Amino acid sequence: MRVTADMSDPVQALRDFKPEKEFFIGIDSDGCVFDSMEIKHKECFVPMFVKHFGLQAVSKYARETWEFVNLYSKTRGANRFPALSRSLNLLRERPHVVARNVVVPDSTAIDEWVSRESKLGNVTLAAEVNRGNLSLENVKRWSDAVNAQVEDIVEGVPPFPLFRESLQKMNQKADTLVVSQTPVDALKREWSEHNIAELVRIIAGQEMGTKTEHIKFAAKGKYPDDKILMIGDAPGDYKASKSNGALFYPINPGKEEISWKLFFEEALDRFFSGTYAGEYEAALVREFDACLPEKPHWA
Repeated sequence: MRVTADMSDPVQALRDFKPEKEFFIGIDSDGCVFDSMEIKHKECFVPMFVKHFGLQAVSKYARETWEFVNLYSKTRGANRFPALSRSLNLLRERPHVVARNVVVPDSTAIDEWVSRESKLGNVTLAAEVNRGNLSLENVKRWSDAVNAQVEDIVEGVPPFPLFRESLQKMNQKADTLVVSQTPVDALKREWSEHNIAELVRIIAGQEMGTKTEHIKFAAKGKYPDDKILMIGDAPGDYKASKSNGALFYPINPGKEEISWKLFFEEALDRFFSGTYAGEYEAALVREFDACLPEKPHWA
């Protein structure tokens, strides 16, 4: 049965979630199901990052920094607000930026809000600004502009080959949920565009908390740990699974088609048969960990 979230308390849908099948599988969306990370960050996030934070004089380095943080490092797939903070702070320290005397905005207000807000999204950001935290007004303008760009530009990006077949196979024995830090409106639009929204029980976005919380509220204690699996393409997905004692299947950045083929032909069967945990999972995680660096090449 498909569950619809009450947006007045979106997390409640996860708390109320009841198992219908033996297994639980959480699935990330951007970069995992859809090859949408590149277009979203390069065509939507980066231009608005440069525009709203006055980075035109160092746009080359701003782009490179944003892409490193969000696509090509171990913070790939992070929520946009911590990612914004890391990007500003890495950019500020770059020698070329220092040499050009470009003032990169401070991240103190972002960091303070992120440290106390568990549902990092536009709704909670707007509420924070409306309460009088004007130091986040520009962050809100940036985030709103990003969402508008995504809605305008990102369309016609299909799921990776074998995802649809994999999802159908998952649904034979598992309750499936989208576990993402993308705004839920964008998720629903993208999953509906390709007629797969009705094939998962809940679409959980940033408004419903972190990925760790999604799994905790929807699955932890409702299924045995070894029957809970998170599929993702970013270290944050791995962290979300392991924070809940669950298993993890990586979609390796740059090798997504190979990853889905292996999942469809072998890994999912092992998960259902109880032979996934242990060395098999560990070998996959080692390969995944080697895909993304910790530090930028300019450091």
